[in-house]
Amino acid sequence: MDRANRKRIALIGTGHRGTSMWGINVVKGYGDFVEIVALCDINRLRAERARGFLGIDAPIYADAQEMIATVKPDTVIICTRDSNHDEMIVRALEAGVNVITEKPMTTTAEKVRRILDAEKRTGKRVDVTFNYRYAPTVRKIKELLNSGVIGDVTSIDFHWFLDNKHGADYFRRWHAVEENSGSLFVHKSTHHFDLMNWYLDDDPEDVSAFASLRKYGKAGPFRGERCKTCPHASYCDYYMDISKDPWLEALYEDPSREDGYVRDACVFREEINIPDTMSAMIRYRKGVQVTYSVNTYMPIEGHFIAFDGTKGRIQMRQFERQPWETPEHDEILLVRNFGGAETITVPHEPGGHFGGDPKLQDMLFKPDTPDPLNQRAGSRAGAMSVLCGIAALQSAKTGQMVSVSKLLDPAQAIAA
Repeated sequence: MDRANRKRIALIGTGHRGTSMWGINVVKGYGDFVEIVALCDINRLRAERARGFLGIDAPIYADAQEMIATVKPDTVIICTRDSNHDEMIVRALEAGVNVITEKPMTTTAEKVRRILDAEKRTGKRVDVTFNYRYAPTVRKIKELLNSGVIGDVTSIDFHWFLDNKHGADYFRRWHAVEENSGSLFVHKSTHHFDLMNWYLDDDPEDVSAFASLRKYGKAGPFRGERCKTCPHASYCDYYMDISKDPWLEALYEDPSREDGYVRDACVFREEINIPDTMSAMIRYRKGVQVTYSVNTYMPIEGHFIAFDGTKGRIQMRQFERQPWETPEHDEILLVRNFGGAETITVPHEPGGHFGGDPKLQDMLFKPDTPDPLNQRAGSRAGAMSVLCGIAALQSAKTGQMVSVSKLLDPAQAIAA
């Protein structure tokens, strides 16, 4: 592509994810196709640090609406807190700008409906960054399911394990407050629910769930404000010395002077109000039944998934971190009814999420990238995954099964 015809991109939110994947990676890998023309963050110092990491000379704005009106980008990339994604998305759409948003698309059913309405009214597009769809093993599983090798899928067994590093990190940050993230049933599980929706090419219908806070927050043995000033630092298993991570220190420590947000908040602090132990049962419109769980304080990181079909079974255990050595590939076990078993080896690929991140960015930024598996995810995919998480949290709170379609269309609930 002629560099003069590059798409103009503006980045809203310059924290870790925005600055790394949607900043540095875009500048380094996609400069022939797109140009980052502005940065927006309410924390000026963080935005300045991010601009330095990107090595660009783009202007910085504190107000997204002002930035869009002044710079007139073709697309904005939204990497703010989940709870204000809807505000940023709708502002951009109404200004005639396409949107790429980090997952989850938003955090409440009302906000989902607001985004879908704005996209329909404006004719602009929302892309949701479901990078797990692009991981090589995930792609292979989708191809196997599409081939019909195990017949019609009747049930899925899906369990995600977050270890004491990654899982705990959610409880250090803004994610630990439901009003910000919608809980991990929304923020993290949106990935997992989207994968199942995409694997099955179907919508979740009913959700029944349990959730509790067993390890972090008030369940912890003691508490402080943050690791840096904590009197329990010498014996806390979750103590984190932010000064040993130059990246986090640059983006968060000095910038905390401007907004008070620290990156090493206590994982046991009182304000934490999201569950850390979650499970759900999901029924899909075509009848597939799912058992699902996510746990945030494991000694292992990764997931297990199995598909039972009318002609066989597919199962896979993906390892991410664990206290033993694993190969640089995944193994999918395909078992045919009355036909023996086959192990399919899928090598990991370069880049985040075993190669999924660059494949996602290829899809978004390189013109005419083919999409035979329908991996590119729009607002409806974003909506259905979020609504599944919202339904799960609501079910866990009320003890009642929750209809996903009634969350999408309240008129159904009123009629019922």
